[in-house]
Amino acid sequence: MAFVSFTAEGRATYGIARPDGVFDLGRHIGAAFPGLRSFLTAQSLGRIAALPHPLTTDYATGQFTYLPIIPNPSKILCVGLNYQDHLTETGRRPANYPTIFTRFADTLTAHQAPMLLPAVSSAFDYEGELAVIIGKHGFHVPEEKALDIVAGYSLFNDGSIRDWQRHTNQFTPGKNFPATAGFGPTLVTKEEAGPLAQKSIQTHLNDQQVQSAHLGDMIFSIAKVIAYITAFTALSPGDVIATGTPGGVGFTREPPLFMRSGDTVTVTIEGIGTLTNTIQPAP
Repeated sequence: MAFVSFTAEGRATYGIARPDGVFDLGRHIGAAFPGLRSFLTAQSLGRIAALPHPLTTDYATGQFTYLPIIPNPSKILCVGLNYQDHLTETGRRPANYPTIFTRFADTLTAHQAPMLLPAVSSAFDYEGELAVIIGKHGFHVPEEKALDIVAGYSLFNDGSIRDWQRHTNQFTPGKNFPATAGFGPTLVTKEEAGPLAQKSIQTHLNDQQVQSAHLGDMIFSIAKVIAYITAFTALSPGDVIATGTPGGVGFTREPPLFMRSGDTVTVTIEGIGTLTNTIQPAP
């Protein structure tokens, strides 16, 4: 099963992806759970025993507009330098622990929506990633139970403003310009996704493949990352973990390859989907 957040007829809602459109859960369940984050919370507490049936199509493809799959996460935690080829191309040394930084919710933008190039920079870099979406509350979660709190997976483009990222040794400014991170289009449940290690992840900038790896190439597995994060902060339904990007990013190339206004960037993960964004100048 795959969930989607979207707008239709001037209303923000969420539902289940269908081959020809979406089933509007927000309409059928009612106002008690107005968004996908509240729906995941209700599921985790056992307040939703079963979904409505039959799952008809309420809005056909083209009749709705995507939102970031979780429009309002309480936490967005990102893992840096989590693929060996990316670690090597940046010249960094291996670390004993995951490199963690944060994003704000207003940095997210949806599938088929623009990622915004800030006026103060031209060093806008792509980073295709797997996003993990939390489905249950977890604090001090051991590695062997970490996947139990995962609701599912999505796609993430951790767009990075490289010059601002490198003003100091803290990543925060370069990772938090508005609408710089593509997120979506769907949340594919853990059961639907199945084993991840052999699934390919690729990024294309226009027609050029710029990144290619397998999810099993991560230095720190999803379980290790969740165990580490929950050692210092609790995770809640709807929280997002971006798990890091493979090698091939733009700033390490010679000459550098950055995203420009008018470009199209896609991130594809086998069995999870494809995230597509155009690049437009920020207003």
